Amino acid sequence: MKYFTRYTGNNTGKALRILSLALALAPCYLHAQSPAPGTLQLTETGYLYKPGLNVLVFNSHYGLFGDEKLAGIELIHHEVRTATNGDVRLDATPEQWDSIPQFIRRETDKQTNTVRAWLRYPAFNFDYTIEVKPATEGVVIRVLLDKPVPAELAGRAGFNLEFLPSAYFSKTYMADGKAGVFPLYPTSNMALSNGRTAPLPLAQGNRLVLAPEDAMRRVRIESETPLLLYDGRNKAQNGWFVVRSLLPAGKTGTVLEWHITASTQAGWTRPPVIGHSQVGYHPDQPKMAAIELDKNSKALANATLLQIDDKGTIRTKYTAPVQRWGNYLRYQYYTFNFSAVKDTGLYMIQYGTTQTKPFRIDKSVYQTAWHATQDIFMPEQMDHITVKEAYRVWHGASHLDDALQAPTDRVHFDLYAQGPTTDTRFKPYEHIPGLNVGGWYDAGDFDLRTQTIYGTVTDLVHAWELFRPTRDETLVDQTIRYVELHRPDGKPDMLQQIEHGTLQLLAQFNAVGHAINGIVEAHLEEYTHLGDAVTKTDNLIYKPSLGPQETEGNFSGRTDDRWAFTNRSTALNYGSIAALAAASRALKGYNDTLAMQCLQKAVQVWEEEQTHPPYVFNHGNTTGGPLLDEKMQAALELRMATGQQKYADTLAAHFTEITQQFNRRARLCIQALPYLDASYQARVKELVTNYKQGLDKMSAQNPYGVPVTGGGWAGSGVVINFGLTNYYLHRAFPDIIGSEPVFNSLHYLYGTHPGSDISLVSAVGTESKKIAYGNNRANFTYIAGGIVPGVLIIPPDFPENKEDWPFLWGENEYVVGLGASYILLVNAVNQLLHSNTP
Repeated sequence: MKYFTRYTGNNTGKALRILSLALALAPCYLHAQSPAPGTLQLTETGYLYKPGLNVLVFNSHYGLFGDEKLAGIELIHHEVRTATNGDVRLDATPEQWDSIPQFIRRETDKQTNTVRAWLRYPAFNFDYTIEVKPATEGVVIRVLLDKPVPAELAGRAGFNLEFLPSAYFSKTYMADGKAGVFPLYPTSNMALSNGRTAPLPLAQGNRLVLAPEDAMRRVRIESETPLLLYDGRNKAQNGWFVVRSLLPAGKTGTVLEWHITASTQAGWTRPPVIGHSQVGYHPDQPKMAAIELDKNSKALANATLLQIDDKGTIRTKYTAPVQRWGNYLRYQYYTFNFSAVKDTGLYMIQYGTTQTKPFRIDKSVYQTAWHATQDIFMPEQMDHITVKEAYRVWHGASHLDDALQAPTDRVHFDLYAQGPTTDTRFKPYEHIPGLNVGGWYDAGDFDLRTQTIYGTVTDLVHAWELFRPTRDETLVDQTIRYVELHRPDGKPDMLQQIEHGTLQLLAQFNAVGHAINGIVEAHLEEYTHLGDAVTKTDNLIYKPSLGPQETEGNFSGRTDDRWAFTNRSTALNYGSIAALAAASRALKGYNDTLAMQCLQKAVQVWEEEQTHPPYVFNHGNTTGGPLLDEKMQAALELRMATGQQKYADTLAAHFTEITQQFNRRARLCIQALPYLDASYQARVKELVTNYKQGLDKMSAQNPYGVPVTGGGWAGSGVVINFGLTNYYLHRAFPDIIGSEPVFNSLHYLYGTHPGSDISLVSAVGTESKKIAYGNNRANFTYIAGGIVPGVLIIPPDFPENKEDWPFLWGENEYVVGLGASYILLVNAVNQLLHSNTP
């Protein structure tokens, strides 16, 4: 569930690691008018609006993974998206991979403030229209049919609207006047039908009121067709509360009509958000807060910086006028510049009655900001190894049965695919020995994505070579598959992480002769597993001659082993070559045997790739980046590892091609400069000058000075890569590229972003992400040092990062590759500020 950008009406995607300035130029969506109080009006951007309530109607569609809780009719109630997925569905509480309709088209009518959407279930030849129109204090939703519901869908097809559980925890509901309480934990009754379990309704009636006691969340739904309230969490922890009405059989025209009203407070405006760094600031760097206001709020003249002393006394340190930035997304923005304050201390920002949490101004403010990521998050994600922290075991040594050869002609549900051949000597479902070493869980799930692994290794090597962070807080013993946090072992932790990733990359080449797409759970019941990965399987290698409950030594008859997707991809080979060549440099003197193996394999595979046309196998985001990019990175790392001119000649031969997309390849170009002659360096300087013009334009697109992307996966990764790109450019051409874009990237991660002021790095900063999408998400907790995707722009203009609901993966799912690039970025900022990084 990773890395893909979802576009309206087009489920194409791009790997998150690709940084493009063009992508960064995300449009602003501004309201052209202020609707009359009390009645929803259709905005220029295509949704129904009044202060305190917005109704979105298929502004977003179902995404790459089906049900992403970002589709259909949605309610934004007092600036919280509380309901989604208003649509005709075939299940009372659909799960992520259950049937979804095909979106056909959408139309708006400004004269009547009406929105209509046309959809279809092709497998059933079932077409329908949904119409939404304002009514007193709310909307009327109608489902219209030209033909009756197909017989096979009678009693299945119904209109659903899903409500966010965390918005209604500890609140009540009333169905036809009968009261109930929304359960904090799923405890409703289940029924067995046709071999499947399904929840029974919590309540039913023709008039349903949610949270009657809470004016901020009260919603009333009325319908002549019975309303059924379900708890979807009984089937899946990421389920929502669902209100549903079955579509009647044998009818056409308007077959279902709901009247929905939502309470709003007269004159309500969203409280200001003071976007600032929760980590704090170095005395010598720019310090700018972004004040985000409701579009109907009246701005105040000044903001104040308060200082707190060790006696708890709070005094005014600095007051200055706020400067209007302008409108962006759905809000108006002002900036508060307090760069003049350089005194070390503890501070808060106050704007009217809104006050931030305390933060520091100190020269050492970033020195420890990367420690949680290296000390906790990176080790916790290590596969094939037990990870212990004091009294807690994060997980046991998992996936020791890796891996079975994936079957041919198979498209997996998580972006993997196997073509018509295996491209190995192994038959489908045959065990491939040697793959049960190294690697990291890619994200909040448990697959080993090769592209993630080699990207992580390469970024860690660059951090090691540039900054030499010898921090040692973790014991790693590969021989007994054991890791213990907060227990130094006399070895630099960064080298141990590089070693761990390298072991998996080498294992792939040794097992099948080339890099593979990755290793992933074969079945949904294993893939959706939450908790300790060691309990996902029996850790025994599948042996087909044994029965399902039989074991024999290290073998069993259970087909719970992960699958290895093994089609050849030259792009994956080059990416792995780059990581192995880079690792050979870092590991030299630490693990000389492994370093030698890495370099030998990298050189061998490079030579093999020059003897044939590229193998091109593209599917999802698992088969490598653009071929030229991967090849040039491999050539660069080999040149650095071997000193041989032929690799630099390869870079020179493709230089013109590389520079055709300089914004995306700037970091590569800068790294290659020492190995190219003066004419190339002059050309790069010209390109950097042109890049600066685009950078200035991009920086003016929003108040944060970084690219804020749209789509189904939020943009923390893009922001980190933006910061790293500008770091390399600044180092090479400080007279052209300043350091501020690098600082802005960290500020964005630490709270200077739309929607809230929370740090997007768990346990880093005063107020940080404490509920996120890790493999512990069912516990509503976090993994220290993990970086979440961040602020997702819900089309067309609503910035969201849920802080009370972990299951929105596009906002809250940790990805291990971001951990490595974040460590690199923080150390880069430390260097720019002349800090000593321990």
